[in-house]
Amino acid sequence: MNRRHITGFSNPTVKALRALREKKHRKASGRFLAEGLRLLTDARECGHVPETLVLADRRDPHPLLSALEAAVESGGGEVIETTPDILSKITGKDNPQAVAGVFAEFDTSLGALDRSRSDIWLVAQALRDPGNLGTMLRTGDAIGAGGVILIDDCADPFSVEAVRASMGAVFTQSIALARWDEFESWLRAGTGQLVAASLRDAQPYRSAPYAAPCFVMVGNESRGLPEEYEMACDLRVTIPMKGRADSLNAAVAAAVLGYEVLAALDA
Repeated sequence: MNRRHITGFSNPTVKALRALREKKHRKASGRFLAEGLRLLTDARECGHVPETLVLADRRDPHPLLSALEAAVESGGGEVIETTPDILSKITGKDNPQAVAGVFAEFDTSLGALDRSRSDIWLVAQALRDPGNLGTMLRTGDAIGAGGVILIDDCADPFSVEAVRASMGAVFTQSIALARWDEFESWLRAGTGQLVAASLRDAQPYRSAPYAAPCFVMVGNESRGLPEEYEMACDLRVTIPMKGRADSLNAAVAAAVLGYEVLAALDA
């Protein structure tokens, strides 16, 4: 196995790994960074093995960590040992976990999706917060969604923040990136019901006629969905608001609707 020990902050490999925290460098290299033993173990169990494994040189032994090293070795990858301070510099986290991994980005085209994979899919339009995006990925995993489709200018699903917030769901959920026109054409080329939370000619979300495969769409955190997008939906539903707030967090709304669709389709 290719193994190195790095002790210098100015090492070119350290700089390259650290650069993966920036979107332009992720796109240029087609790679992204994930950290934590649990997250990397989830990735391995889903068939995703890091090309590069970065370990703190002062760490406690763990069988899952040994399994990760073995998987990287069998895949022809590289293991780098370094100091906790350098690992902190790479991940951008003051108290980094003892391991991080570099993965090749996935195919994010609509053509790579198999809509028959699940009865539920999540769709986000112009979602800007990586924490919200990670939460949506995690929700998708929880409800058994086929994946998350990101419309227009969304946060990067492969950012360190989104990957961390996904709690490993970035490896279990299919992810697609598309413009609205591209997504609408793809959706209408096959079966699929497009549903959005809305106040325009909407019906109560708990009595709506959901149909599989159901694509649950939420909009931007502050602006919501454009009217054109809402009117293109097959079904618009409303979630009651009992207090002073006039809307839910986008990721929370996706979870509420996702579980309602799941219950309706399982009934």
